[in-house]
Amino acid sequence: MGFVPAIETVRIRAEAPNAIEQATEVLARGGLVALPTDTVYGLAVHAFMPKAIARLYQAKERPEGIPLPLLLADASAMEQVCIEIPALAWQVADRFWPGGLSLVLKRAVIVPDEVTSGGPTVAVRVPDDPFVRAVCRFLGAPLASTSANRHGYPAPTTADGAEAELGGRIDLVVDGGPCRQGLASTVLDLSISPPAILRAGPVTREQLATVVVDLH
Repeated sequence: MGFVPAIETVRIRAEAPNAIEQATEVLARGGLVALPTDTVYGLAVHAFMPKAIARLYQAKERPEGIPLPLLLADASAMEQVCIEIPALAWQVADRFWPGGLSLVLKRAVIVPDEVTSGGPTVAVRVPDDPFVRAVCRFLGAPLASTSANRHGYPAPTTADGAEAELGGRIDLVVDGGPCRQGLASTVLDLSISPPAILRAGPVTREQLATVVVDLH
């Protein structure tokens, strides 16, 4: 995969008065933003802009065919990007969101193929980080996001780590201090029956079993 020429990467503090507006403006024009979440630093783009998603793949050197999860402002935003949402999804969301749990559901047509690699499902999550949720609200759209590192390298938990990995490749780094968990989200597939854990993470099988009775 070819790489784009180096660009200037701006760095701001998350608590700066206009940080949310600045990050939203970059995303709205198709830019790439590294920002803190409750798990690790994420590299985010506007979820409905295929050209921005292509830039993300290029900056991260991410192989094609690996779907991207979506970060949402709140649970109600599932209805924008998912269809045939089972009642269990709302129950799980009510228990574990905001938090380190991603749910795999059937995608809506508004979700670009570039997000799902053409597949029928999409992973969604409401992060336990007010900055990210505020950006989603201001943008009026979810964020397509993945860890803010080059593919195959460790996911960063600080802005310094994200900038070291992607500086010169992305438009903006938002420094919100170190991430609290440092562990990628648990992934629960609710598009199949019975549901299945696809990736272990901060939300444990035991915790999920309090809501999801038939869990594989």
